[in-house]
Amino acid sequence: MKSETTLDFSRVPGVLGRIVAERVVDYQGADPALGEPWPAARRLEAALAAPGLALIAEVKRASPSQGAIAPLDPLAAALAYQAGGAAAISVLTEPRHFGGDAQALRDVVGGVTLPALRKDFVVHPAMLREAADWGASAALLMVSVLGEATAEFLEGAHHLGLDALVEVHDERELDVALAAGARIIGVNNRDLTTLHIDLEVSPRLIRRAREAGFAGVLVAESGYRTPADLTGVRGLADAVLVGTSLAGSANLERAARDLMAL
Repeated sequence: MKSETTLDFSRVPGVLGRIVAERVVDYQGADPALGEPWPAARRLEAALAAPGLALIAEVKRASPSQGAIAPLDPLAAALAYQAGGAAAISVLTEPRHFGGDAQALRDVVGGVTLPALRKDFVVHPAMLREAADWGASAALLMVSVLGEATAEFLEGAHHLGLDALVEVHDERELDVALAAGARIIGVNNRDLTTLHIDLEVSPRLIRRAREAGFAGVLVAESGYRTPADLTGVRGLADAVLVGTSLAGSANLERAARDLMAL
């Protein structure tokens, strides 16, 4: 696979661009070799493809838009989400802006039965190898970051037995994800260059994906705080990914259950 030295991330704008630039430095010189192939388990895909709207609940201590959210113990949070009916756990591993680290993911993987997603700003193949080594079932691939290299990173994730949540925010990015052969597509309501949220983004792009013949898993992401917020994606999305509103709640188990209540 390509290393960060052969990919141009300077085109990534705004807040996202600053975070990506930091991650590029973090992995500068890392070995891009993926090693031997791993068998595909497809745990995340199976969990999200089950009937009904599934919840990916996120272990999220901070964010650029909110600052500090809550000093969560990752395993305790994941266990609460699991008890609250979550289908999968998303774990931030980006340290500067989200309060994440590798140990958070390892703790969650070792303590819950649900599939875990490594959520980070993947800019180097070594980050996929780490996700597999740390026990994640899936990694996040952002089309806004990887652009036309999305297909290559998707192939790398699959080589390591990982599912990949391929994230898009607009029609052009959706077309890239579809052409790359994504099996799980996440639609982020948040514009990561400005941090603005528009809950109409997910329904629009999910419909477009289905109209284009996409038969895989579709995930609506960002900005969901109440059951009413989910009205626009029920019957359209297979899952929702929710971080801030859950992580900042007083009772994570109850918050997860209440959010998904019909």
